[in-house]
Amino acid sequence: MVGGTASGVGKTTVATGLMAAFRRRGLAVGAAKVGPDFIDPGYHALATGRPGRNLDPWICGPDVMAPLAGRAGERADVLIVEGVMGLFDGSATARVAGDPVDTDLASTAQVARLLDAPVVLVLDAASASRSIAAVVHGFATFDPSLRIGGIILNQLGSDHHELMVRDALAGLDIAVMGALHRDDALSWRDRHLGLVPVIEHPEVVRASLDRLASTIERRCDLDAIGALASSAPLRAVQAPPSAAPQADDGSRPRIAVVGGPAFSFTYPDNLELLEQAGAELIPLDPFHDKALPEGLSGLVAGGGFPEIHAEALAANRPLLDEVHEQIDDGLVTWAECGGMLWLARTLDGTPLADAIPVDAAMTKRLTLGYRRAVLRRDGPLGATGTELWGHEFHYSDVDHSGEAMTLQGRTGETRAGWVTPTLMASYLHLHLGAAPHLAEHFVRSCRARAGAMPARR
Repeated sequence: MVGGTASGVGKTTVATGLMAAFRRRGLAVGAAKVGPDFIDPGYHALATGRPGRNLDPWICGPDVMAPLAGRAGERADVLIVEGVMGLFDGSATARVAGDPVDTDLASTAQVARLLDAPVVLVLDAASASRSIAAVVHGFATFDPSLRIGGIILNQLGSDHHELMVRDALAGLDIAVMGALHRDDALSWRDRHLGLVPVIEHPEVVRASLDRLASTIERRCDLDAIGALASSAPLRAVQAPPSAAPQADDGSRPRIAVVGGPAFSFTYPDNLELLEQAGAELIPLDPFHDKALPEGLSGLVAGGGFPEIHAEALAANRPLLDEVHEQIDDGLVTWAECGGMLWLARTLDGTPLADAIPVDAAMTKRLTLGYRRAVLRRDGPLGATGTELWGHEFHYSDVDHSGEAMTLQGRTGETRAGWVTPTLMASYLHLHLGAAPHLAEHFVRSCRARAGAMPARR
């Protein structure tokens, strides 16, 4: 586990750099991220050449953390899990009404305990020296059930600064496994949701990642970090929940998955579960594809940054018009957050698909938090009364939020979303790692749509 004393790009940079550095050594590196983040796993995937996974005890439940981690580390020599926010932070964003106040649910510390994993603490040492020892002492003793196996000092100002901090930490029985100095060349690009997704500029990120891996190799003790990882107890874990095929006749409903620079927020686990349930997934790039794939019965549009690319999306009018027409005709559709905005009438005044009756606009206000949702209508992911566990994270708003789901969050209960038997569109992001029945229901809905379509020529 790579945990931190604070949230921010620094911890992500270090975790991703460690992944790339170990891969340079010829190791197969598994990667995972604590929490519901989409962007960091994209960097992990580039660093490791494997899918970046998510471990979220709130959405998926504590019982499947070890199985999901086992999938992330399958056929890997080492599994590196990047934490979320500070080491013990979780309840501030994970709590909803009725949850205990004194919980570290969905924190890095909780996941480390669930995995029996040692923690490497990435410590922001800027503008401090001896006080760093007090910080480390506090982290090491706050929860005796947690094993902090090493420290990587970050944001050091000079060699002299590094020496002062190392001297201060000499009396603690925790090894300093790395010391990174401030270096603007290692800074990655920010946007209002955090890092900019890899898919927008993969070659630029790849070059930055090469520089980062070289720095990590010079400034971190990879042998010590690897030995710490090897000290984690071996555990036999069950396979994570899987989806059952929804037909035995060999037929596979075709489902388009919207991707490209504007829509990169889709969990790999969700897509794999759809395939397990019998779907054939077809990539769809709304920048370049002028029409939907032939014989389509389903559409998945995840989140992303459509506001950054609104003009380019709007310029592909033939695709938008067909999407509108097909959804009106019963194309089974699951749209989350940015995908929902793509289906709106307008986004900041730019005309889009007009498949749901809403106008959207970007704001300066962040909407953030976990949600328990219950469907108030039959939809493609489940019948009325189906419970969904997910999260919201967006700076946009809509002129009418919908009312097809009841959502419970930290501040109370609301209604939102658009749901029909063939459409679910909302701000809610879902991770189906512990809910394969939702993938099964969606594929059944697509299969029913395929059965009602004219035979393909």
